[in-house]
Amino acid sequence: MFAMLRPLAAHWITAVLLLYRAEAQYSSDQCSWRGSGLSHESHRRDVEQVYLRCSQGSLEWLYPTGAIIVNLRPNTEPSSGRTAGSHVCVKPQPYSQGSHVYLEHEGDLRMLLAEEDQVLGAVHCFRLAEGALFVEAIPQTDISRRITAFQYELVPVQGPGAHMYPYLHPDSAGSGVFRGVASGTNEPSLAVVTLSRLFHQKSGAFAWGGARGRGWSGRVNVPRHCSVHPGQDEYLLTGSIHFTEAWLGCAPRYKDFLKLYTKALKAGTNPCQIDTN
Repeated sequence: MFAMLRPLAAHWITAVLLLYRAEAQYSSDQCSWRGSGLSHESHRRDVEQVYLRCSQGSLEWLYPTGAIIVNLRPNTEPSSGRTAGSHVCVKPQPYSQGSHVYLEHEGDLRMLLAEEDQVLGAVHCFRLAEGALFVEAIPQTDISRRITAFQYELVPVQGPGAHMYPYLHPDSAGSGVFRGVASGTNEPSLAVVTLSRLFHQKSGAFAWGGARGRGWSGRVNVPRHCSVHPGQDEYLLTGSIHFTEAWLGCAPRYKDFLKLYTKALKAGTNPCQIDTN
């Protein structure tokens, strides 16, 4: 009897060891996921479900094979309506390769990030209601150097700059001039600004130029439709930090803002409700 049990016991031990090995191939919390295609190398047609429940996080898929579906399910009350009009923005790492990233909704796929575009590190946004992320590995004979990696953020569609990158609470505010704007057709534009006044800052996006400096300087992303004009005109600049970078909304001239602000005070209007776009 014991002799008959040994093959069965060996089978279960092998199964447990294989399961343990597969589990060891990935790590996950509610915000980020890190996995390996080696966990289902022999099942290339398998599609693994990944659930991320935070407003921001990251994904890193080593040696991608097969496909994974990334379900973004933020932990908010459905009745709160906080995610009803939300967007998700995804930024690939410059070393990301080995997979295409699609939007999947009810079986339909739409390309979001082709493998060759990921090296640019450009941010792509979509409505949360548009579906999940379908990450499909590109068949390779050698997957040893392939890693698919990106960051994501959930952003509510409110506030200035909502056309490209919406935010609710500005992380920085000041007035200054645009010193230069990178050429090209990418969205958004990368600009260099110098602030003569820094009213508020939560991060180190703007650094003081010292005693001989002209103020606080930094690099910012600006939606291309904002028509940034480098020169002597001073603008009111407000923005927020996303993916460790500063993002601005469209900026009014500082003198025009002051006129509107003074007019609103005289009319008894709340200055915070001024539309500067």
